[in-house]
Amino acid sequence: MKRAAAKHNRWQDHYGRRAKKERFPARSVYKLKEIQQRYNLIKKGDKVLDLGCAPGSWLLYAADLTGNKGEIVGIDLKPVSVRVSSHVRIYRGDILSMDDELFRFTGKDFNVVLSDMAPGTTGSRHVDSARSFNLCQAALSIAQDRLIRGGSFVCKIFQGEDFKKFSDSVKNGFNRHKIFKPQSSRKASKEIYIIGFGKK
Repeated sequence: MKRAAAKHNRWQDHYGRRAKKERFPARSVYKLKEIQQRYNLIKKGDKVLDLGCAPGSWLLYAADLTGNKGEIVGIDLKPVSVRVSSHVRIYRGDILSMDDELFRFTGKDFNVVLSDMAPGTTGSRHVDSARSFNLCQAALSIAQDRLIRGGSFVCKIFQGEDFKKFSDSVKNGFNRHKIFKPQSSRKASKEIYIIGFGKK
């Protein structure tokens, strides 16, 4: 009974129902849509790296924004079952321990690096925010290595004691940065997005 109830509740809110109607696998797509509408990061023909891409909503939306002349690469530990366009490539891998082979497949010279990664939550705010910080640090390291000069970075982080430290790291690596809380984020969520513009 619990499992059935959980499955039912997944689509309870407005954004969940809208995602289902618009055939996106998760409501998280509207967070990226809000970021895109505000900052216009992803453009036609861009090359985009999506870290922690499962279940695939950000992949689908980014692929639509870039068009067929763009290139989208997604990486996640979990399999992605959603059907994607021919200009989208998906790899299974651990962001925290990327090996040389995966880096070789992934490529470089991306215009935008996205990270909507979140750790498995424990219920402990300190543990969860520390795990989120570790994922964010890994994402930032990959972004600094794989982005073109002038490229952009979007990263979700749980607010906690390491938030300012990570925000300062983004500030130091980019010409400017913004902190953004989408309206589509759940009200109880501690998540927030840090956006870096113009990689130095």
